[in-house]
Amino acid sequence: MPWPASLVERPGALAIDSHFSISAGGCIDTRVPAAAERIRDRISRKTGTQMAALASGHPTLVVECVQRTRPTGNRQQDPILPSLGEDESYMLDVDAGGAHLRASTGTGALRGLETFSQLVVPGAHGFQVPFVHIEDKPRFPWRGIMIDVSRHWMPVAVVERNLDAMAAVKMNVFHWHLTDDQGFRVESRKFPQLQEQGSDGHFYTQQQIRQVVAYAAARGIRVLPEFDMPGHATSWVVGMPELASAPGPYRIERTWGIFQPTLDPAREETYRFLDAFIGEMTALFPDPCFHIGGDEVDDTQWKQNVAIQRFASEHNLKDSHALQAYFNERVGVIVAKYGKTVMGWDEVLNPGLPRETIIQSWRGQDSLAEAARKGYRGVLSYGYYLDYLKPASYHYANDPMEGKTRELDDAAAARILGGEACMWDEYVSPETLDSRLWPRSAAIAERLWSPSSVKSTDSMYDRLEAVNRELDWVGLKHRSNYEPMLEAIAGGRPAAAVRVLADAVEATGIEIRRDARKYTSLVPLNRLVDAARVESEPVRHLENCVSELESNPGARSARIAELNIALTSWRDNRAAIGPLANQNSLASELLPISEELSTLGAIGLQALKYIEARNPPSRDWLAAQRRVIEAMDKPTAEVRLAATRPVLMLLQASSQVAN
Repeated sequence: MPWPASLVERPGALAIDSHFSISAGGCIDTRVPAAAERIRDRISRKTGTQMAALASGHPTLVVECVQRTRPTGNRQQDPILPSLGEDESYMLDVDAGGAHLRASTGTGALRGLETFSQLVVPGAHGFQVPFVHIEDKPRFPWRGIMIDVSRHWMPVAVVERNLDAMAAVKMNVFHWHLTDDQGFRVESRKFPQLQEQGSDGHFYTQQQIRQVVAYAAARGIRVLPEFDMPGHATSWVVGMPELASAPGPYRIERTWGIFQPTLDPAREETYRFLDAFIGEMTALFPDPCFHIGGDEVDDTQWKQNVAIQRFASEHNLKDSHALQAYFNERVGVIVAKYGKTVMGWDEVLNPGLPRETIIQSWRGQDSLAEAARKGYRGVLSYGYYLDYLKPASYHYANDPMEGKTRELDDAAAARILGGEACMWDEYVSPETLDSRLWPRSAAIAERLWSPSSVKSTDSMYDRLEAVNRELDWVGLKHRSNYEPMLEAIAGGRPAAAVRVLADAVEATGIEIRRDARKYTSLVPLNRLVDAARVESEPVRHLENCVSELESNPGARSARIAELNIALTSWRDNRAAIGPLANQNSLASELLPISEELSTLGAIGLQALKYIEARNPPSRDWLAAQRRVIEAMDKPTAEVRLAATRPVLMLLQASSQVAN
């Protein structure tokens, strides 16, 4: 994943053994030899094969870059920076003579190396890569992930391992949401009070920012900073209350929502400050785009401020929308002064907005189409909000070119740059970020890279399972953090019973959690809902087992055995969880959902007996069991019982067996 634009598989495979090596010395782009070394090390760890650090003899994989001039920078020590719309195409051939990767640019070579890594699989005689011919290029030039680090702080190591994962699935924009009401996360040397008073001590130093930008660039990923203004501005005005539209003092917000503090658009001092601040920040972030947020502005302070209302009247600004448009225009001039292009959420789209502005649409394809018709480039985020914890299939079915965007002429359609997955972090910690981003982001990556004709959900899920495990070797902790979190819930004891329960449930997202209890940024995120997966892979496997009972007679006995084992562990879960719950609030919270799982297991085992005996149950029994399961169709402890799905399938299958 993503599936290539063109792939032809041929009989045979190339062995991957201790003699494996990569030659990339012919590429003037210094990122390519470094990436080749990373890929070789990853393949070595993945296969458990000791490989020589230097190639000897004929290399297994030869990387050839057509580009003969250094992409950016006049000095050798300058980082090579990715850019919007650069050529990311590549061609990969694997045959008996070895593997050959050709690309027009270093970035294309980076993408092809990731494809090669995914192709390494076990074979009859060891690890191998199938003989293939691949010609590949992206459908959209903008394929991003936004990570909010304001509501919950994410250390540099967390950011960097997710950049590695982004590179593995060919995503190329890291949108860094750095300020919001709950925290100001960047060191300003000109205005140190911003981070000193607005961050709880959790912020990125300027050296760390340069480190992340270079780390991303080495992987062909742009870094797009977002400094949200004029709303979502509480953390700005904690240290600089003179910027606000109402007198302070202010303090960092600990809860979630839309808050009143806004920057004052009527004072020249605001723009003098922003000029100095933006000048400092644009020197840190070399990407041509600079995101100013602009969403969800609460205009209460503006309406209550006599001076602001007088200013609006004097400048013929009829309402708060016009006032924000004025603010955006002034900020846009400042951003342009430093050679950058403004990007903002839908709300910045107002008459008079410069055509260079890029619109990020969280409202949907219709909003995106409206911007494109008016001459603005745009990026879709609607349908890619990962904090709602929708299944991968939901995101996979969402396409930037659907709805009213389908009606655009060619010129307007070309302004649709792609999309961005958004990870708002109200209910995410450094321990859980990876599992909330992945593997679903890989499905979004495929939607934005692969041809629009690639849309089989079944195929996507089959490959997603493999990519999910591949990402372990990349360095993610979306799987490795699972067991320690469950053992913590079990009180530091073996977590087998908690694992059975966790595998049978799915976590709920922001829609459920924001109403379930009073959360703040200081509440620990260490419960079952935090450890549980967005989608249960074991439950999906059991659904496939039920489907195969009739569709694959040869596998019937094996599938019945698998189902018996799983259903028995469900039936016995309440008895196993009980001893863990004594004097343990994290485990005692599990008792109601464990009780439901045990009931489900018993129902499933009985249905399976009817299927094995080919003796259908009575209609009354079926109806009674369905009523019991329907009563479970609600969140408990903020998780949903995914195990209901295969049991309902078993009930249906039992009703259709022939005597």
